Amino acid sequence: MNRNSNIVLGAILIALGALFLLTNLGFISFSWDYVWPLAMLVPGLYMHFAFFTGIDKNPGILVPAGILTTYGGLFYINVIFGWHLMSHLWPLFILGVAVGLFELYLFGSRDKGLLIPVGILGAIGMSALSGPFIRDIKNYAIPVVLIIIGISIMAKKKQ
Repeated sequence: MNRNSNIVLGAILIALGALFLLTNLGFISFSWDYVWPLAMLVPGLYMHFAFFTGIDKNPGILVPAGILTTYGGLFYINVIFGWHLMSHLWPLFILGVAVGLFELYLFGSRDKGLLIPVGILGAIGMSALSGPFIRDIKNYAIPVVLIIIGISIMAKKKQ
């Protein structure tokens, strides 16, 4: 392992040791529920770090980096706010792949062929993700927009 990898690994071990020690001493309450998503989030973030700092110059590393970071974030949202959200957030599994491929497109060779799966997966994921929120837009946003238009018409000076 190179020097940078040793520093990152050492920092992770120190943080985990401090966390376990503070838990055993009773200073903080610790649950494994908040740790296991790190198994995806940390490697994803490290791969991003490695690419953008030049440790690994292969843009292909961004595909798993984007996927793992998206999934790690998804699992943290569910751990913190409740697993009932998964019934609405499952499209992030599709969007995670689109994110990884889009990062490869942006920071790679700009191969336009990558935009096809990114567009397909992105459209499927976003349409599935936005489905429950369409009702909110219809029920709340449209009346609010009508009220704003009405107020602006009434406030307008006569010409």
